[in-house]
Amino acid sequence: MALKSKMTRKAADAAVDLSRNRIVIESISHEIDGGRFPAKEIAGQIFAVEADVFGDGHDCIRAAVQARRERGGSLVEVEMSHVINDRWRGDVTLPEIGLWHMTFIAWRDLFATWHEDTSKKIGAGQNIALELEEGRHLIAAALDQSPLLKARPKKALERLLDQIGAAEDEAKQKLLMSDDTLDIMRAVGPRSNLSQYERTVTVRAERPAAAFSAWYELMPRSWGPNGQHGTFDDVIARLDYVRDLGFDVLYFPPIHPIGKTNRKGPNNVLTAGPEDPGSPYAIGGQKGGHRAVHPDLGTLEDFDRLVAAAAEKGMEIALDFAIQCSPDHPWIKEHPEWFDWRPDGTIKFAENPPKKYEDIVNVHFYRDALPSLWLELRDVVLFWVEHGVKIFRVDNPHTKPFPFWEWMIADVQTRHPDTIFLAEAFTRPKVMKRLAKVGFTQSYSYFTWRHAKTELTEYLTELTTEECRHYMRPNFFANTPDINPWFLQTSGRPGFRTRLVLAATLAGNYGIYNGFEVCEGRPVPGKEEYLDSEKYQLRQWDFDQPGHIKDDIRLINRIRVEHPAMRDFTNLRFYNATNDDVLYYGRMDAANDSYLLFHVNLDPHGAQEFGFEVPLWEFGLPDEASIEVEDLLQGNRFTWHGKSHRLALDPQARPYAIWRLIPPGGGR
Repeated sequence: MALKSKMTRKAADAAVDLSRNRIVIESISHEIDGGRFPAKEIAGQIFAVEADVFGDGHDCIRAAVQARRERGGSLVEVEMSHVINDRWRGDVTLPEIGLWHMTFIAWRDLFATWHEDTSKKIGAGQNIALELEEGRHLIAAALDQSPLLKARPKKALERLLDQIGAAEDEAKQKLLMSDDTLDIMRAVGPRSNLSQYERTVTVRAERPAAAFSAWYELMPRSWGPNGQHGTFDDVIARLDYVRDLGFDVLYFPPIHPIGKTNRKGPNNVLTAGPEDPGSPYAIGGQKGGHRAVHPDLGTLEDFDRLVAAAAEKGMEIALDFAIQCSPDHPWIKEHPEWFDWRPDGTIKFAENPPKKYEDIVNVHFYRDALPSLWLELRDVVLFWVEHGVKIFRVDNPHTKPFPFWEWMIADVQTRHPDTIFLAEAFTRPKVMKRLAKVGFTQSYSYFTWRHAKTELTEYLTELTTEECRHYMRPNFFANTPDINPWFLQTSGRPGFRTRLVLAATLAGNYGIYNGFEVCEGRPVPGKEEYLDSEKYQLRQWDFDQPGHIKDDIRLINRIRVEHPAMRDFTNLRFYNATNDDVLYYGRMDAANDSYLLFHVNLDPHGAQEFGFEVPLWEFGLPDEASIEVEDLLQGNRFTWHGKSHRLALDPQARPYAIWRLIPPGGGR
C-alpha cells in the first residue's frame, strides 16, 4: 500500500509538472543550435522574432517575448501577434549593446475567449444573461490580483465593476462588450495557464557598424612619398582621401616588426635583398612582437595620433590580428612550449602542403600552451583595444581551435561589448558558419568567386533567408592583398565597376583593397595573386591615373548612407530580368519609406538588353498602375507606367543602374 501511495504521489507530481506548460511554444527563429550560441542583432533597431504558439481547444491565446540583459536591468516585454498557421511574431528592440536573454511566454486569455464567444451568441440572438454574469466574474478575478496591479489599473477595474453592478441588462451588456473593457482586460487580465518556453534564447545586441560598414584596406608602408617607406603620419596626411571616397573603416594588415630569418623578396622569392621589407605577416623581431609597431612606421604614440585623427573624420582603424610569428619572434625564446619542434630540434615552419611558408611559424593551442598562450593572445587584443582599436580582422581563424575563439571573443566583448571581429576564413561552409556562431561579428564569404547570375542569386538567398541570417554577417570584400580574382584579371574597368556595385549593394558590410580604385589586376601568371604584390615590396600608387573609378565609389557609398533600405542586409529581394547576364534586385524598407532597385550587367565585355518588371505588387498596386521613380545616377525623376519595361546596359558606358521608387503617398 505504501509503495502504491509513493508511486501515486510520483505520478501526481509528474502530472502537475507537465500541466504547467499547457500551451505549446516551439520553433523559435533566433534559437541557434538549441540555444548553444547567441543570435546577433543591432541594438536600438527593430527585429522580428518568430515562434510557433498553439494550444488545445479554441481558446484565445496570447504570447509575448521577454528579454533581459545578462548583467541585469529592466525587463523588456513585447507582445507577439499571430501571423499565419500558428506562427507568431514579435517586433523587438534591445536598447543596449551586450548579451540579452530572451524567453517566450504564452497564456489563455479567458476574457478575450468569453468576449469572442459571447459576441457570437449575441449575433445568434441567444439569451446571454448568464454570460454577462460570467464576464463580471472574470473582471472581478482580475481585481483579485490587486497585489500585482498598479494603482491606475486597479482603480479602472474598481470603477468598471461599480458601473456594471449599477447598470441594467442592456447597459451592462454594452459595458462588458465594449472595446475599452476588452483593452483594459488585455492589459491587466489574468494570464491563465501561463506557459514558458523550456530554454532561454540568447541574442547579442551589437553596434550598427557590426552590420553596416565600408572598409578600405591599405598597407601604410606603401603610402610614403617618392617610394619611401610610409609612416603613420603619412597615412594621417591621406585620411581625407579615404574619407572622401566614403569609407568609415580603414583597415591595416599587420603593422608589427617583421622578422629577418627566411625573409621573402619580391613576388614571394625565397631570398630577400638587404632593402626588401619582407611580408608583414612574418610578425616579430628584435624590436618586438604583437604589441609593438614596426619602427619604420613610427611609434605607438604616432599610432595613437592616427587613431584619434581618423576618429575626428568619422573613421575607425581596424587592425589585423594574425596569430603567427616569424622565426625571430620574442615568444619563441620566451615560450618554446607554444611552438612545434621537429625531431632534429629545429622549429617547424608553417605549411599548407605543398605550400611552405619559410618565414612564418605557427603556435599550437594545447599541451603546455594551454592556458598561458590563450591568455597572452587575449591580452594582445586588449592591448590594442586600449589604444583605441575596436575592430579586428582575424587572419585564417579556421586554422585555430573553435573553443579558443569562443572563449577569447566572449571575454573581450564582456569587457568591451562594442568590439568587432571579422573572420578571414575562405573555407568550407560549415566551418565558416561555426566561426560565426562562436562569436565572430562578420565573416568573409564566397562572394569573391560568385560571378554568374544563378550563383549570386542562390548564394545571397541562402545568406539572407536561411537560419544563418540570424548569426552570420558577410563582409563582401571585392579583392584583398591575397586574392586577385580571375574575374578582375580579365574584365578591365567595367568589371571593377560591376564588382564594386555588387559588393556594396548586396551586403551591409563590404570592402576594397587599395588599387581597386585604379583597376589594378595584373596577376602572377596562372594564379589569383598580384604581380609585384606589396605583401613583399613597397609600392607607389597613383590614384589619379586615367581610368580610375573613384567617382563610382563615392556615388555608391553615398547611396548606401543616404537610403535606409541599404542598412538591413536581409531585406534583399531578387526580381526577374529576361537576360542571364543581368542581375536585378531590390532593397525594401517600408518602415522608412525607402525602396531601391538595381540592374547590374554581369558581362564586362558586351552590352545587354533585357526586359524587367517593376514590382508594383510590393505596394499592392495593379499591373497597369504607374509609379514615380528617381534615377539615382542622374538625379532626374519620371514615371514608369505599368509593370513591364525594357532597358539596355553598356559596360563601357555604365554597367549598372540604380532607381528609387516613390509609391503613391511616399517619398519627398
